Amino acid sequence: MSRLLLISASMGAGHDAVAVELARRLRAAGHEAVHADVLEMLPARIGAGLRSFYHATVRHAPLLYAGIYAAFFRAGAGPRPGSAPLAALAEDRLCAEVAGERADAVVGVFHLAAQLTGRMRALGRLTVPSAVLITDFAVHRQWLHPGNDLNLCLTPRIARDVRHRLGRPAAACGPLLADRFRPHPVGEASWRQRLTAGDGRPPVLLSSGAWGVGSRLDTTARLLVGAGYLPVVLCGRNERLRRLLSKVPGTLAVGWVDDVPGLMAACGALVDNAAGQTALEALAVGTPVVGYRPIPGHGAEGVRRMAELGLTEYAADSWQLVQALDHLTSGGPPPAHRALVDGRFFHGDVVRPLERLSARAAI
Repeated sequence: MSRLLLISASMGAGHDAVAVELARRLRAAGHEAVHADVLEMLPARIGAGLRSFYHATVRHAPLLYAGIYAAFFRAGAGPRPGSAPLAALAEDRLCAEVAGERADAVVGVFHLAAQLTGRMRALGRLTVPSAVLITDFAVHRQWLHPGNDLNLCLTPRIARDVRHRLGRPAAACGPLLADRFRPHPVGEASWRQRLTAGDGRPPVLLSSGAWGVGSRLDTTARLLVGAGYLPVVLCGRNERLRRLLSKVPGTLAVGWVDDVPGLMAACGALVDNAAGQTALEALAVGTPVVGYRPIPGHGAEGVRRMAELGLTEYAADSWQLVQALDHLTSGGPPPAHRALVDGRFFHGDVVRPLERLSARAAI
């Protein structure tokens, strides 16, 4: 039995959801797992300020965030700014966490955590092995640090790219989703009855993440209504967005939804803007995904990357969006399902590589 410290970040809900599922799988295999937030390891409420700044820029100043992403996250020639000075502020707290929890290994599930553990391993301050669970399809440079012992990626192709860029071990583990995200979930029938009880328009789901962030979602909803669809908008915890979209005729705007698998399965497609957990969850229940008007930075790059990998479609404009939805909801097999037909994408092994890694601490 090993004891692993998982370091996530409360940026939206996706990273924490991955950490929770990873902890569940580790415990099912007989190990212990504890969960920490890298933002809470930063002193003087810096983490809370960082979260608030990111939230505000993505929602209200997307061009500013696009510039920050280009400077700090994309690779480029010459010296590039990084997050090492910020990560250094959390080193003492991580040392205390590892000692207090008697962890055999540390797993970062957020890019700042990857920089923190990699830097400490390189300096010799972290004496147990460290792994990074990369949750992005477009792997930016803040995920990568040569000090980390292992990188776990969504696909073999991404793992090969990470090995090439870092010269360090990388393996594919597939996406980490809760068991309830599977074809024909329990709530599908009740959601389907609710959504088709009106005028019979095929429902299409629009995602805006836990924070309710998106570009011109009201315009997209009107476009879908005009094309004969029922737009069902997931507004997360953004009550202001829910009220705004509720005023768009022919639109169903919902707040936080507990039965997301059932709702997804009852919809003909998902219109996604972030290439995160929501897109993966939709694919897992069998709902095809179209990337459209992605949020800047990691969202824009991830949406395009998922389409390049054959997992989703990408619509560059409103005409392409309607064309894609018409095809995906026509009853024929969507292209995404051809890439996922054998199901291997959703059945990777994340536990065994971490077992081997944590065993090194006992030698």
